[in-house]
Amino acid sequence: MDDTERLSGVVLESLDSEQDASGLARRAWRSRTQFYRLFRAIVDETPVAMRRRLLLERAAWQLSRTKLAVTEIGLNANYGSLEAFTRAFRKAFGVSPSLYRRMGATYTHLPAANGIHHYSGIAAKKGTDRTMDLFDIFSGQESWHTRRLLDLAKTLNDEQLDRLLETPTKVLPWEGQGLTLRQLLDRMVQTKEVWAAALSGGSMPPMDDAPPAHRTPAAMLARLEAADAKFHGVLAKVRDRSAWDDTFVDALCEPPETFSFGGTFAHVITFNAYRRMVAIDALRRLGVEVEGFGCPMEYLASLVTV
Repeated sequence: MDDTERLSGVVLESLDSEQDASGLARRAWRSRTQFYRLFRAIVDETPVAMRRRLLLERAAWQLSRTKLAVTEIGLNANYGSLEAFTRAFRKAFGVSPSLYRRMGATYTHLPAANGIHHYSGIAAKKGTDRTMDLFDIFSGQESWHTRRLLDLAKTLNDEQLDRLLETPTKVLPWEGQGLTLRQLLDRMVQTKEVWAAALSGGSMPPMDDAPPAHRTPAAMLARLEAADAKFHGVLAKVRDRSAWDDTFVDALCEPPETFSFGGTFAHVITFNAYRRMVAIDALRRLGVEVEGFGCPMEYLASLVTV
């Protein structure tokens, strides 16, 4: 057993008893100060914060998989009143415990850099070999192709980027007609940003009222990299747990809605694939040489090293 397992085990085993920082330190046979510093350095979270998060994750699990009363679940999570539990749960999951249960959400993990969650054990060791699967292919090719398009867009001037597309076909009802190449590329990035925020519990990114500097090809490329880190970070863990059917609450919707992880991933890949095809055509009409046709096999070919 390594230090991470040993230290996190102290917290994981304390969920059914009332424990403060001093009590956790005694379980580890260390002083409070020594335990706090060691735990924070190795586990990348304070012991009290980790315990509070795990209790809320357990509460979410009980809400989704048991018939225990909400008040009882709150007491099990060491909250002295239903009001206090509701406040903490809403802050963590975006909705009240009662609404979370009614919506049928089944994903119970909160953001944690250490990858340690209620009932999930310790995260898989880094560096283990694993063959590429369909998630790797579809997620990797979508990001790779979008980066290529944004790099090519850097060769265009503002007039070209803001010229109306010559193919005004209306396929997505919420996007309307009369798009420019800049708007099309921006929608590709926005799609990732919005769903990354929903998956990671972030806030809604700037939309159509964002400043012009937010929509240069270079700025969009930087935004894509940031969104990719969150979007693929969450879904890679879902893949590792084979939990594509699990559902989560998108608190950014008004009112909040429940989506499955698999459905969300398929949604992003499907609609951004359409936008990619249109963007390739638009670039070529503007005289830009674009290699390939946006096919996933082009991405796989790029991974082959000579």
